[in-house]
Amino acid sequence: MISDLKKIFSVNALGMKRSAIRELLKLAQDPEIISFAGGLPSPDTFPIEDLKKIVTEVLDKDGRSALQYGATEGDTELRDIICASYQRDGLDITRENVIITTASQQGLDLLAKIFINRGDKVLVGLPSYLGGLGAFNAYGADMIGIPFDEYGMSADKLEETLAKLKSEGEKPKFVYVIPDFQNPAGVTMPEFRRKEIIAVAKKYDILIVEDSPYRELRFEGEHQQRMYALDNTGQVIILGTFSKIFVPGFRIGWLIAHKDIADKIVVAKQSTDLCTATFVQKMAVKYVKDGYFDINIKKTIKMYHEKRDLMLKGFEEHMPKGVTWTKPEGGLFLFITLPEYMDANELFKKAIEKKVAFVVGSAFYCDDGGKNTMRINFSFVSKEKNVEGVKRLAQVIKDSMK
Repeated sequence: MISDLKKIFSVNALGMKRSAIRELLKLAQDPEIISFAGGLPSPDTFPIEDLKKIVTEVLDKDGRSALQYGATEGDTELRDIICASYQRDGLDITRENVIITTASQQGLDLLAKIFINRGDKVLVGLPSYLGGLGAFNAYGADMIGIPFDEYGMSADKLEETLAKLKSEGEKPKFVYVIPDFQNPAGVTMPEFRRKEIIAVAKKYDILIVEDSPYRELRFEGEHQQRMYALDNTGQVIILGTFSKIFVPGFRIGWLIAHKDIADKIVVAKQSTDLCTATFVQKMAVKYVKDGYFDINIKKTIKMYHEKRDLMLKGFEEHMPKGVTWTKPEGGLFLFITLPEYMDANELFKKAIEKKVAFVVGSAFYCDDGGKNTMRINFSFVSKEKNVEGVKRLAQVIKDSMK
């Protein structure tokens, strides 16, 4: 082995950080621990029997091409299906705007790869999805956090930040938002706020990255228009995925962007993995075309709705005064805010001792804030563990209060 690896690691590699969630989850592997930590869909939603049939049908009908390399852009039929779905949502796009990725995490990495030079400014929410923060950090981005209000990212704070940066001769590469059931906060951005964010982005001539991993998982309220549809000029880039609404193990995602951006994404992807797995793309095509997706997503929504309601009921019954939480209209997460004097990192250790786990909220803050917050996943555990886990967590918080 050579004497000093640090001298040959790239600047990017040296700047990479381990995922706080992945590291915390190692502590939650004990089967006795009730884990609200992972961003995991329930295995009960996985359509195993349907997929058994589809595997055989795909191999019988299209085995030779399904097992071969595919186009970097993705399977043509899958791109057409995704394109048609978004066209129904008001997007002015064609197949050429759609690139299949190895889940949306690869999309985040590819966007960082083609846009970010070390030291470039990127605007993100306070809080924001850890996977996005990690991807941008890996390429040396200088992330600037924009605070939230009850409607999500503050358009006023965004404009203040952009005006200040402009006065300093700085222009960020893009603003990163998760408008539907935001991870980790669970907040949905109403249409008026989406329009405000778009107006600010146009004024300062910057791109918007709209991460939309589980928009389909709405339990209540009205669907809000996609930011891409509200703009429709190519200033917005969308990231989507089947991970939370179909199966995460397939690792199928997509990116929708102006053709000039999509073309550059294809080139970047060619040097990353050549193509997303052909076989699972063809399975996804058949799953959607044969109507399985529409049937299963309704079951998933019903299940998650019940689990969310059960958790909210448990919070109302057991959480001490001074603790607040969001009430998401869909998705997989909600966000707890503790009294300001409390530290969720210290609380995590006590929670593990009581066999319950969560993710510390500070992991989602690019500015080291959020120390008195935590993210809770309600989709993964059973209803029985949901109830028991809430009781344990509430007791840990009560015992830690002054």
